[in-house]
Amino acid sequence: MPSADRQHPEPGLCRDCKYSRVIESDRGSAFYRCDLSLQDPRFPKYPRLPVLTCSGYESVSPAKG
Repeated sequence: MPSADRQHPEPGLCRDCKYSRVIESDRGSAFYRCDLSLQDPRFPKYPRLPVLTCSGYESVSPAKG
């Protein structure tokens, strides 16, 4: 597995969640931070990736209907 894959794992739902923010380290690693964790302790600040289910998930793109 190339090192870039280890530094930037597949985030799952965090990729397009409106509460997710990418934090990059000086070494080039990326971490997905959950801003819901600031208000609700049920949500981890830095969730284990990939996030496959999340009760707080909201897509940044509006649903088409």
